Amino acid sequence: ALFRKNYVFLGVVFASAFAFEMSFDNVMDKVWDGFNKGRQWKDIRARYVEAGGDDE
Repeated sequence: ALFRKNYVFLGVVFASAFAFEMSFDNVMDKVWDGFNKGRQWKDIRARYVEAGGDDE
């Protein structure tokens, strides 16, 4: 009888799912960035954007 009330069980399930999703997303973002290093816009932006920051 670890969870006597259904709402406690559901709260733990939803909180665990939320925590798992956050950590899984962070890990997969790091993996994706590692595999695609140097090929993403955030990596090559400095080559194409002028230092002045003027859009014209």
